[in-house]
Amino acid sequence: MGERSYIVAGGHQLEVERHRAQPRHGGAPRPVLVFLHEGLGCLAAWRDFPEALAAATGCDALVYSRWGYGGSEAVSLPRPLTYMHDEAVTLAEVLEVCAVPRAIVIGHSDGASIAILHAGGGRAGGRVRGLILEAAHVFCEDLSVRSIAAIRTAYMEGDLRERLRKHHGDQVDGAFWGWNRAWLDPDFRHWNIESALPGIEVPVLVIQGEEDVYGSIAQIESIEARCRGPVTRLLLPQCGHAPHKDQREPTLNAMAGFVSASMGS
Repeated sequence: MGERSYIVAGGHQLEVERHRAQPRHGGAPRPVLVFLHEGLGCLAAWRDFPEALAAATGCDALVYSRWGYGGSEAVSLPRPLTYMHDEAVTLAEVLEVCAVPRAIVIGHSDGASIAILHAGGGRAGGRVRGLILEAAHVFCEDLSVRSIAAIRTAYMEGDLRERLRKHHGDQVDGAFWGWNRAWLDPDFRHWNIESALPGIEVPVLVIQGEEDVYGSIAQIESIEARCRGPVTRLLLPQCGHAPHKDQREPTLNAMAGFVSASMGS
């Protein structure tokens, strides 16, 4: 269990958790692993994965729930269609408030898109030394819209709402509808952040499941084609939208190897 606390960033109170790795002697100071969750996630939804990666790399890990998720401040609806751009700005404040001088940012789904916007939009200020992108989106696909429409039905008619409540409590509706309605807004079909990719000059590891119903391999191909830094891909069989859950060990090993390589070790 990490050290839980609250900070103010982006004008809102956010819950954060820090996992301290065992000190290792020699070499340059290690970057902090900063985790950005998916559209229905939060700090707790990562489970013990951040702690496991911290132990494997010797790097501290910083995890936080974005505005409207988990134990962070409740969101005001509707979320603007630019909410991921807004969160990229908030990430800069989180790193400043938490005194993170060097970071490797690990983003899942929406979190990966936010990481791209942060690193490629001139907001990183030299702090970001690498990106790990799980199930990233850089443009809106028909596949994504169909799956997000289907999960709306599961939320309204199935048990998804109660399953999400264990992470989001009484603000579960704000967490779900803030994300779902934004992605299903007709104007969101024009959402595209490929213009941020040429601004990324740091190493990138992009991970995607072959059975991801929220995005196709075209997302990886766009990232590979447009980033200026080196891009390594990991495409996992028998894996859906959450590689760190569906294929934990291969994902953990790939991330740990990438972090070590980024530190020159």
